[in-house]
Amino acid sequence: MIHDYSFEDKVLLAVDCIIFGFDEEDLQILLIKRDFEPEKGNWSLMGGFLKKDEDLDQAANRILHHLTGINNVYMEQLYNFSKVNRDPAERTLSVAYYALINIAEHRQELTENYSAKWFKISDYPSLIFDHDQMVQKAIARLRYRTSTNPIGFELLPEKFTMRQLQKLYETILNEKLDKRNFINKIKSLDILVKLNEKDMVSSRKGSFLYKFDAKKYNAKVEEGFSFRL
Repeated sequence: MIHDYSFEDKVLLAVDCIIFGFDEEDLQILLIKRDFEPEKGNWSLMGGFLKKDEDLDQAANRILHHLTGINNVYMEQLYNFSKVNRDPAERTLSVAYYALINIAEHRQELTENYSAKWFKISDYPSLIFDHDQMVQKAIARLRYRTSTNPIGFELLPEKFTMRQLQKLYETILNEKLDKRNFINKIKSLDILVKLNEKDMVSSRKGSFLYKFDAKKYNAKVEEGFSFRL
């Protein structure tokens, strides 16, 4: 006999997305201005509500695509936020996700078509509800994941210099890294392909470009390889 749930409390389930990007100098976060009450006109993460016919991952991808036009990016479930009064409109739980995208590929589309704005993670405006807490948890998770998995490459263009890679890790980890030690460590991992191309913008001699070799990395993982920066 199926139990009757009609007398149980009903609550809304929201999905909020913390979207990180990197512009070769700073880690940034993508925000929008809320266009309805409560908190209309204030800065917010991108979010929406779970539908009856989808799971949380599907909802997160749908919401991200609806609000940004972006598909197929790195996304990870972060944490559940369930304070009773976190949303003054109605009892609402939120499951937060964070996503990593390459700003260069999407900057114009996001700012022109979706009225979104990038902010440096070191200087972004106060957010609605408990969204600031979500961002801080996402930053902590990103730092941990970056040191144990090569997810940082999701924030870079397909071809990048060693300087760009080091700057990305310094920005995420919020610490200065020794150039020689960093390069030696990265090269020892043997997961990059050095190209016969140079970025001539960074210096007169130019800097060699690299690519992340996902196939080699996955094969190494199957052999027991553990990424540690």
